[in-house]
Amino acid sequence: MSRILLMDDQPDVRAVVTLALRVKGFDVVGFESGAAGLAAFEQSPFDLAIVDIFLGGMNGADVIRTLRDRSPNLPIVAISGVTALDFLSDSPDLSNVVCLQKPFRPTELLKAIQAATDAARLPVA
Repeated sequence: MSRILLMDDQPDVRAVVTLALRVKGFDVVGFESGAAGLAAFEQSPFDLAIVDIFLGGMNGADVIRTLRDRSPNLPIVAISGVTALDFLSDSPDLSNVVCLQKPFRPTELLKAIQAATDAARLPVA
């Protein structure tokens, strides 16, 4: 079973994503802030991270950079309901991050998780 780190400051988003992924056999651990999620990441391993770009108190792109620094091959899905996420692909340190626009369906999330897992296997430029 894959262990997923979920960081989103909206409780309803965390609840829906957690439920959808647990039904598919994933172990999901959710946090409302980037700081709490990063602290959990330091304490135990995760197989993938889902990071909201607009987290309260911390920018999601900075969270992703920190995760990349600590685990360069970690699959990451960036989510946002406010902005297009195209800017992530323009930053070399954010390469291989799969972007998903809110609202999304569970099937779209599962496809993004698979794409992030596949992208993490590619060499980082």
